[in-house]
Amino acid sequence: MITKFGTLYAGAVDLEDYGYDATPVNDRWLTDAHLATVFEKTEAIAKVADRAGYSTLWMAEHHFQREGYECIPNVLMLAVHLAHLTERLNIGCGFNIAPMWHPIRMAEDYATADILTRGRVILGVGRGYHTREVEVFGSPMQDQDANRELFEEQVEILLKSLRSRSFSHQGKHYTIPPRVPYRGYEVEEITLVPRPQFRDIDCYQPIVSANPRGMDFMARMGMKGIMGGGAAIGGASERVAKAWQESLARHDRETQLGGDLILGLTVHIADSEAAAIKEATPYYEEWVKMFAPLGFVRGLNAEQIAAAADPAKARTGNLPTMRDQIDAGSWLVGSPEHIIATIQDIQARWPGLTEVNIGHPVGMPKAMVVEQLERFAAEVMPAFTVQERAAPVAAG
Repeated sequence: MITKFGTLYAGAVDLEDYGYDATPVNDRWLTDAHLATVFEKTEAIAKVADRAGYSTLWMAEHHFQREGYECIPNVLMLAVHLAHLTERLNIGCGFNIAPMWHPIRMAEDYATADILTRGRVILGVGRGYHTREVEVFGSPMQDQDANRELFEEQVEILLKSLRSRSFSHQGKHYTIPPRVPYRGYEVEEITLVPRPQFRDIDCYQPIVSANPRGMDFMARMGMKGIMGGGAAIGGASERVAKAWQESLARHDRETQLGGDLILGLTVHIADSEAAAIKEATPYYEEWVKMFAPLGFVRGLNAEQIAAAADPAKARTGNLPTMRDQIDAGSWLVGSPEHIIATIQDIQARWPGLTEVNIGHPVGMPKAMVVEQLERFAAEVMPAFTVQERAAPVAAG
């Protein structure tokens, strides 16, 4: 049963124009002052989410995005700040990109955040998808097999260091600790200082496809998943959720469909579907411009991707419309009653699901994001048994 609602903010600042007729993605170069508004915008979203009863604000780690779409480079540092501005809202790392970190440094920073926020930070890791980010930090992204191999070893080290009083590791990429003399003895194990004190180690990872290797790794490591992509009956999301359930079962984690999973939905509320489409279409088009070249708008050919980048061609480029996304179940827009009915249908079909994230199109202005969060909380959440958030207690 769904008892919690969270929200995702990946760090897009308000833009000066939106849609296919607006500034092309690669021509956007915002000022330093404009890019820095991401922090004030995040504060505003966190405060309304805390006040309105959301469980978790998830944020994403990204780098070098002068275009203004994803502008939070340090999720953990910002999470500590936000915890001091809010009362009960959890802050989720959705996600720290492991190939851009040393795994022990990530473990140390997470443990520090856990203590400073008294357990209000949730750990999450990902492999990354921007070559400009990951490769600049010296890790592979174009070579997907090398990226996955490195990621899996890093996550193994990360979780071992958080869960064990002392540990060692010998792998292809890391030898921890190196056998060095120290104060009269040879180092054979190391201890993370500090270790988390307030939250048990729930580590989340995005589930983007039904790749058996990736899901089996997550299940074996005791991880949980966050999945976006819609609510269509029998659609891609449902197939992935079933594959995740099967992976869990292979590792002796029997669940109902939706167990150990958070489902993400892109939502826009208005008094009618037509009004919602009219309001959200410019931001939908900006989303296509941003994500089509990265492979996240499925089914596009090379000509369509090129058209999305060119205001002179976009309107005649046979690009998918917001209506197409709605019909495919990828976007959930319309009246509160329609959104309630859709989520209730998901709840009936996915009995193991306890948490849903709602998100908004890239670059949606701060005022509209705040209005949407408030309206969803007031007009949709009361239809569900929303669990009262309790203050975290120290982990054993």
